Amino acid sequence: MDGPGAPAPVSAVRSFDEFFAAESETLYRRMRIVTRDHHEAEELVQDAFLAMYERWDRIATIADPVGYLYRTAFNLWKRRSRRAARAIRQAFTPPPGTDDFEAVDARTVVGEALGHLTPRQRAAVVLTDLVGLPSEEAGEILGVRAVTARVLASQARAALRERLEDTDG
Repeated sequence: MDGPGAPAPVSAVRSFDEFFAAESETLYRRMRIVTRDHHEAEELVQDAFLAMYERWDRIATIADPVGYLYRTAFNLWKRRSRRAARAIRQAFTPPPGTDDFEAVDARTVVGEALGHLTPRQRAAVVLTDLVGLPSEEAGEILGVRAVTARVLASQARAALRERLEDTDG
C-alpha cells in the first residue's frame, strides 16, 4: 500500500534529529517569508518541531512527515494571526465597565499603528478583521483578487503586531 498516509518503509524512517537537521533551515526561511519577522518565524519553527517531537513515534512512519511539519507550522501561524485580529477588535470595542481613559488610549495606540500601514493594507485589515468580510468580498470592494486581499491583510497584521509589540516594550 503506497498511497497517502501509508507507513514509510522501515529503512526510510529517520530519527527526529536527522529530520530536524534536514528540514529546520528550510522551514525557517519559508516562515520568515510568510511572517516577515525573524523572531516570529523562529518561534513558529520551534513550536512546530516541538509538536512533531511529541508525536514523533507516529509521525516518523507516515508517508509525508515534511508536509505534516508545514501544515503544523502554518496552522500555528494562522492561530497567532487570529489572536492578533481578535486583539485589534477588542481594542476597538472595549468590554463594558472598562476605564474610559484606557479605552481611548488603546484606540489611540491602535489608530496610530494603523496609520503606519499603506492605505491598501489598512483597508484590507479593516474589511477582513474588523468588519468580518470574507477575502472574496473584501477583494471585490478593494478592486483586487481575493488572494491579494488576504495578502494585504496578512501584511497589515504582521506590521500591526510588530508596531504594537514595540509600543508595549
